[in-house]
Amino acid sequence: MSGKLQGLPPLREVIARHGLSANKALGQNFLLDGQLLDRIARIPGDLDGQTVYEVGPGPGGLTRALLGAGASVVAVERDDRCLPALEELNIASGGRLRVISADAMKIDERAEAGDGAHIASNLPYNVGTALFVRWLSLDAWPPWWQSLTLMFQKEVAERIVARPGSAAYGRLAVLAQWRSTPSIALNVHRSAFVPPPKVMSAVVHVVPAAQPEGASMKTIEGLTAAAFGQRRKMLRQSLKSVNGAVEMLSAVGIDPERRAETLLVDEFVQLARALDSNG
Repeated sequence: MSGKLQGLPPLREVIARHGLSANKALGQNFLLDGQLLDRIARIPGDLDGQTVYEVGPGPGGLTRALLGAGASVVAVERDDRCLPALEELNIASGGRLRVISADAMKIDERAEAGDGAHIASNLPYNVGTALFVRWLSLDAWPPWWQSLTLMFQKEVAERIVARPGSAAYGRLAVLAQWRSTPSIALNVHRSAFVPPPKVMSAVVHVVPAAQPEGASMKTIEGLTAAAFGQRRKMLRQSLKSVNGAVEMLSAVGIDPERRAETLLVDEFVQLARALDSNG
């Protein structure tokens, strides 16, 4: 499939013509650097003939790059101001862009994008982490999506890939790492955005891994919420709210006087497996 886009003016010209500006309330920061956007679109691998699900395309910067890579794109956009610009992009791509005017938190993504889709997005800052957790927290695994390529504030990206013992290590790291492999694929300077945010950003790439047998998402979520919700306390205190967890610590070889940030992801999995087998 050809990814060629016919007769498109520069993105800055499109933004000016449609009178678009980033809406702070919607967490918008536009990316206009075509070369950078093309680099992001290459992170998932060959997208020719693939379906990509995108949240918050705005005026369509990343969308252009994804279409240019040969993908068909299903995009969800809350900001109706952007819809005319996106329709121009749909026409230029020969109908490979479908835009859903809706709140991404209320969409059945699997029904819209289909199994095997890639998710790629310059996520709106105000819903980015919530969407990420939702995509990681599916009961069915492997998930319907093939990969995630997502722009976050750098601080959030570092929390996703953090290792035990670091200040950034917490619930988000365990949720991301217990059955998938996240990495920081690209650091992005704040000056690349319009308007420039106050913080640096990074693109995180995630691919699903095999889910450890005998451990459930529900139990992992419960353990991490309790353990990191009181991260300064020893596990024998912080895990009291999880039925049977404190008693099970010694059984799986975990010292109850350790704190949550010292536990390896595999140790959370061992504890979850023991709880589920006793359930």
